[in-house]
Amino acid sequence: MNRFSLTTHWHLEAAIDRVWEALVATPEWPSWWRYVHAVEEIEPGGADGLGALRRLTWSSRLPYRLSFLMRASAMRRPTFMEGTAEGDLQGTGRWHLESEQSTTRVRYEWTVATTARWMNILAPLLAPAFRWNHDQVMAEGGRGLARYLGVRLLSLTAPPRSQIVAEA
Repeated sequence: MNRFSLTTHWHLEAAIDRVWEALVATPEWPSWWRYVHAVEEIEPGGADGLGALRRLTWSSRLPYRLSFLMRASAMRRPTFMEGTAEGDLQGTGRWHLESEQSTTRVRYEWTVATTARWMNILAPLLAPAFRWNHDQVMAEGGRGLARYLGVRLLSLTAPPRSQIVAEA
């Protein structure tokens, strides 16, 4: 099994509430995030979205698709949301939002393990490609969100600490 520990930063010229609303509206992601092909609601969750269960299907710059269930496990409007993934990937995704004057800084932490046999076999050789691929998907998400909100994406970074670690 291979564990991914990846972090991405977006800085958007938008108020935190607008960014929050777009991110919690997961079923809308395919309309603005190029690599999100489908979001299927399995369970709606509570009024705040906590407990919602969705199946997400993603593609990427590399020729493969991933599908996994994501359950909203924590929601603190408008600064933090967390989901747990099961399926082709297993683990946790965390969105951190911070208001900075009239802009919003977003940090996404994605800590997951691969379950697909082919990915587990190839990860030691393809770790740089998998990391690059994740960064491409997230970069498109930042650009797509900015277009969707009609604002500028002020910066987009994937810190060098993003890594893939092989586990026994």
